[in-house]
Amino acid sequence: MRAFRYAKADDPGAAATLVAGVPDAAYLGGGTNLVDLMKLGVLRPGLLVDVSGLPYDAIEHRPDGGVLIGGAVRNSRLALDDGIRRRYPAVARAVLAGASGQIRSQATVAGNLLQRTRCPYFQNTATPCNKREPGSGCSAIPGAHRDLAVIGTSDACVASHPSDLAVALAAHDAVVEVRRPDGIERLVPIHDLHRLPGDTPWIETVLDPGDLVTGVQLPAPPDGATAAYRKVRDRWSYAFAVVSVAAVFRRDAAGRLDEVRLALGGVAPKPWRLWTAERRLAGTDPGDDEVRSATRAAFAGARPLPDNAFKIDLAADLVAAVLRRSAS
Repeated sequence: MRAFRYAKADDPGAAATLVAGVPDAAYLGGGTNLVDLMKLGVLRPGLLVDVSGLPYDAIEHRPDGGVLIGGAVRNSRLALDDGIRRRYPAVARAVLAGASGQIRSQATVAGNLLQRTRCPYFQNTATPCNKREPGSGCSAIPGAHRDLAVIGTSDACVASHPSDLAVALAAHDAVVEVRRPDGIERLVPIHDLHRLPGDTPWIETVLDPGDLVTGVQLPAPPDGATAAYRKVRDRWSYAFAVVSVAAVFRRDAAGRLDEVRLALGGVAPKPWRLWTAERRLAGTDPGDDEVRSATRAAFAGARPLPDNAFKIDLAADLVAAVLRRSAS
């Protein structure tokens, strides 16, 4: 491991100034992803600024029915919060599905959203990877890509985003609070936080150097809505999603979907909202075939590779299963 400097931040402004002013600096929260990548030699920051002690570790249930989740809130606390479990069960279930208890007790909400891909070629410094070394190539396209993305990809990168929590937050239309180094706060809808790879897969988010994720706003869930999170993985315990779905939806008295939000994990470089499927399903009481058809239509721009094309049908089956269960 490369030698690095460490600073414990006691003020958000000082932390942002440090990170913005040093090209190879990084924020350190729980470290469950960053430290692993440092051990592998994938990341080699010269300065770590520990922000775990900053005042962003509260869960605030607001009078309007929404909630503000601090960026430094540990995942274990988020999953066990009574208000989250009752009113945002998809969020709690996504966190519980994402890691072991030991990791959840260390990992933070902000770190979860900003974690890096688990693509094996990104994690292996002996193989070419445009995300790790711009211009070197993408080993996954001709290689082992079964677990990687099928939509939102490019000729430069087919990596998938690993966060379970981000998928549930996308279905809830979450907004990310960001503090810039100049002290100005900005709000970023979670759908806009992560960038698609295009020709620059090493630029993964819209954050600028020194930007600090301080919290996540969740609007009040629709009255009478159901929220669900389902995940298909290769083993029961703590595996990343082959495909996952978060759904927030509500049916009227006749059983029609008068509101539906659907987000997928494991299929794209970011949480993937099924905007097309939502529009097709709204106002209907769809059967499984209609749900599968609407889900497949949302993959119209997909670029599946030979070993992961099955994810499209798997996603369609998973969405149908979630909506069917709610109607029974």
